[in-house]
Amino acid sequence: MHKRYIVVTALAAAMVTVLAGCSAPKETTIVNGDAPSQDVLAMPEGSVDSAVKKLPEIVKSVMERTGVPGVAVSVVHGGETVFAEGYGVRKKGEEAKVDADTVFQIASVSKSLGATVVATQVTQGVVDWTTPITDSLPEFELADPWISEHVTIGDFYSHRTGLPFAAGDSLEDIGYDRDYVIDHLKYQTLAPFRASYAYANFGITVGAEAVAKAAGTDWETLSDEQLYQPLGMDSTSSRHSDFVERENKATIHAKVAEKDFEPLYERNADPQSPAGGVSSSVNDMAKWMELILAGGTYEGKELVSEEALLPAVTSENISSHPQAMDQRSGTYGYGFGVGVQPSGRVNLSHSGAFSLGAATNFQMMPSADVGIVVLTNGGPVGAPEAITAEFLDIVQFGHSTRDWVVDYSHAMAGYYAPAGDLAGETAPANAAQAKPLSAYVGEYTNDYYGPATVTEENGSLVVAVGPDGVSTAELEPWDGDTFAFVPMGENAPEGSLSSVKFAATGDAVTSMTLDFFNSETGLLGTWERAD
Repeated sequence: MHKRYIVVTALAAAMVTVLAGCSAPKETTIVNGDAPSQDVLAMPEGSVDSAVKKLPEIVKSVMERTGVPGVAVSVVHGGETVFAEGYGVRKKGEEAKVDADTVFQIASVSKSLGATVVATQVTQGVVDWTTPITDSLPEFELADPWISEHVTIGDFYSHRTGLPFAAGDSLEDIGYDRDYVIDHLKYQTLAPFRASYAYANFGITVGAEAVAKAAGTDWETLSDEQLYQPLGMDSTSSRHSDFVERENKATIHAKVAEKDFEPLYERNADPQSPAGGVSSSVNDMAKWMELILAGGTYEGKELVSEEALLPAVTSENISSHPQAMDQRSGTYGYGFGVGVQPSGRVNLSHSGAFSLGAATNFQMMPSADVGIVVLTNGGPVGAPEAITAEFLDIVQFGHSTRDWVVDYSHAMAGYYAPAGDLAGETAPANAAQAKPLSAYVGEYTNDYYGPATVTEENGSLVVAVGPDGVSTAELEPWDGDTFAFVPMGENAPEGSLSSVKFAATGDAVTSMTLDFFNSETGLLGTWERAD
């Protein structure tokens, strides 16, 4: 079986908003001096400086409690980088240390950088957030022709197209490239258009592709020329090959036990690069935060107009509804999480996660002119979010309001929950006899996932899916025409187990359904017999 890919989800970003909205400060002095457009709680005098001084202690404590091997942090305040340091090692078992120039894979934080790239093109009049996708991608289709005609760049960047959660991710898992995935989104069942929220990496990717096509180039080149080069982000790239070639880079580490991580996997996110494929350092990310906090200006030069940037960093869609009357809603802009801190200050954020190796988070409070980014090379256990949350606590209130490590570790537990309908189950003791294995051998077809081949190898069945059958899994007898397999792909943590059920008319097998592949796609996981 091919190496399991790594999940990039919205969980961490949503939890930043939800958890941050649950605690209230003890003192509630209201001021309106440092934030003319809103009432907010007064920050203690010198609180940013105090929070910066405490950062090394905060980082070291979080690393000790979580076991994450490497962390880098930078802070921007008052239009400049006031803190940039690295901690721990780039790769467990080796001596090379993390520093402020160490390049990390930043996972879904890529979405916010990508939204900034789009804003440069809105500024230049190449596109607008309301530009229909088909203006530059005329062949693009969703399941509903009317939506296909009217869906815009902004719709994709705010996850309100109706595509289901993680739409297209399982195609990437089994080896398909960006073009194939985008072309096959038309088979997905849609939720209500512009009246729903579902986080989809390849939705963002569609929006980015439309912008790049309108600009007459590819997304990776556009990002480099329009954002990374102008800001001097020399260690940042949207190409995985550039990350691989870096000497000073952090290897991803999978969580293998409590407080234990190992460098077991690689993650090439090129197919969804606009959504999860950027690599960068905290020194480079600080330059980007300076740009955002300055409303699109960097070192006195306007790179993005405030008019183009504002829609991205304001609420466009409800991303998480409150579970109680005293909780805030989570909202999403265009590639940015948008929330409100307990102090009443607007907060911009995003988390990124590869469940087998990386976790990242940034937080920016424009009214306080402060931003922090944390990049780590360990799987998601809440480490970067705990660091940024405690830092912002001190900035706003002068002290930490809760044990963020504990709370975020609970929030991230879902990354490691086994998937599949047979997870945790045992085969029935009185299982029915399967047909001769040769009855199941053959070619199968599926409009969404493409062809599949079932072969008999050394007395066992093996299913191969993806381009040229690149992804394979062994099928173990379970009960009659039902077999079991360990799922492949980014949404299959340790312990995952799924069924494959063969349907037959008499002795003739007519189809097979891989239950795991139904989870994302609305029951698209059935392959029909083709031979």
